[in-house]
Amino acid sequence: MENIIMLILGVFISVVGIVNIKGNISTIHSYNRRRVKEEDIPKYGKVVGTGTLIIGISLVLGFIVSFWNEKIMGYIILLAVIVGLGFILYGQFKYNKGIF
Repeated sequence: MENIIMLILGVFISVVGIVNIKGNISTIHSYNRRRVKEEDIPKYGKVVGTGTLIIGISLVLGFIVSFWNEKIMGYIILLAVIVGLGFILYGQFKYNKGIF
């Protein structure tokens, strides 16, 4: 049960990802969404939200897998964080014209 914080964080991050996917990008910091055009907000929210959701689900999945094998948990989370950050960075560069 020492990984309960990982489960709570995973659920929270997943909820934020779902909110972003639905088009509400207010959870993204203002300097990260400052140059997103009004017509690109739904697309930007979907891309960044998908990346955030992937990271959140990996934490929940890591919590579940930790009951059987903690080594595999690390690989699952590492791979998902790389993929999730890839989605987020893609959205940042495409719709915000840069990271900041």
